[in-house]
Amino acid sequence: MATEIERKFLVTSDAWQEEAIGPGLRLRQGYLHAGSPVIRIRQAGDAAFLTIKGPGLLARAEFEYPIPPEDAAAMLATLCPPPIIEKTRTRLRDGWEVDVFAGHLAGLVLAEIELADADQPFPRPAWLGREVTGDPRYQNNALARAAGPPTP
Repeated sequence: MATEIERKFLVTSDAWQEEAIGPGLRLRQGYLHAGSPVIRIRQAGDAAFLTIKGPGLLARAEFEYPIPPEDAAAMLATLCPPPIIEKTRTRLRDGWEVDVFAGHLAGLVLAEIELADADQPFPRPAWLGREVTGDPRYQNNALARAAGPPTP
């Protein structure tokens, strides 16, 4: 079984852009089921995926499968309740990824890092803000149902 261990933080400035590795990737994602398990459809550039995630905030089971992009587009349009999450994900040096949200979540910028172990040390850049790993409002399946970005 695959396990995702991820820490998530608010971003306090645009200084992260200096650490970008290439351009960002546009993502669109919606949820076939937002409870437990979470069942997500994601378009990532020209690729698409069906992802199933178990319960948890820091660590949880995760299974991801490529699907035809045209199937993902159809599911996002017909099966996933709106709004659809739109964001640009940029990979950074030191393993960080920054998501800049658009649409109903415009203004929200989150950084996340995937770890091999929950206690693994990781770099903490100066632009990193408050940790929101344990705040369920910042899980993407909750953000998809929110009227706008959570208030801190």
